[in-house]
Amino acid sequence: MLKLASVIHMKKNRVRGSLSLLLGTTIWGFSFIAQSVGMDHIGPFTFQAARCLLAVLFLIPCAFVLDIGKCSFRESAAKWKNPTLWRVGLICGCALFVASSLQQIGIVYTDAGKAGFITAMYIVLVPVLGLFLGKKPPKTTVFSVALAVVGLYLLSCMGVSQINKGDLYLMGCALAFSVQITCIDRLAGNLDGLRMNCIQALVVTVLSVPFILLTKETVVFSDITVCWFPLVFSGVLSMGVAYTLQIVGQQGLEPTTASLIMSLESVFAALGGWLILHQTMTAWELLGCGLMLSSSEIPRIAQQFGLETSTRANIMQAVYATQTVVNLGRSLTAAVK
Repeated sequence: MLKLASVIHMKKNRVRGSLSLLLGTTIWGFSFIAQSVGMDHIGPFTFQAARCLLAVLFLIPCAFVLDIGKCSFRESAAKWKNPTLWRVGLICGCALFVASSLQQIGIVYTDAGKAGFITAMYIVLVPVLGLFLGKKPPKTTVFSVALAVVGLYLLSCMGVSQINKGDLYLMGCALAFSVQITCIDRLAGNLDGLRMNCIQALVVTVLSVPFILLTKETVVFSDITVCWFPLVFSGVLSMGVAYTLQIVGQQGLEPTTASLIMSLESVFAALGGWLILHQTMTAWELLGCGLMLSSSEIPRIAQQFGLETSTRANIMQAVYATQTVVNLGRSLTAAVK
């Protein structure tokens, strides 16, 4: 009976983790558009400092509001004194600062499609880091990663061949995001996700300020107010809500599976461009979306049927992926027409 209860609890955690990451990833995808629009008016470090400061100002009162009825105000304030929370938040915040900074700079020099593809390459780097830490991913996950990489290329880079310095920044960004994902998996445990994300955002804010001075960005208050909506969206929803959902979601999933779900950011960014900016999607991009969606579902299906290590799993994966791509391609093509 205890074993059954434990299995049910684990499945609930996986479902909660998957849904949390999927919602956070959706926000990140649309935030990619907000970041691009916002940097038409202000520099990358100014944008980053402003949005992370907004996240801190949003998350602090949220922490107290969510504790109403659970504990007193004094007990809620005491939760911030946890030294482990600050230590892990500082480590993850430094990794997030490096990743976010390189992404913000990279977007300035390269197009959005390549930026989305290269950034999401953390789906390959996360399992590689796991190998160095003695954590071998299941065969189904390796298959899913390979499928996702193909999907990402079709979605973002089909027909793109030129490499510039922005691409190099984004490669570093992908590595830094891999470190941040792995740090959350190894260190976050059952820590308060909202408070930890608030500390992350505070670290990124503080570290961004000296780089505004070092890079000699011109900070004009009127320029900041002009792009208030991209800043609020990226700060409150992306940095405040989505990164909290990442921490909560990863507590119920292993890091490679989590990175697969988070890589759907590129799909939602493409869909956001289609819906908001009225950008068109080619047949290759539609196929890429289908492969990406299939890759994120394969680990869940394999776990449900207990097929993680069997040859039969690989056959089912291929069949399922093909069917999903064909069906999604047909529906999306009909929608575009």
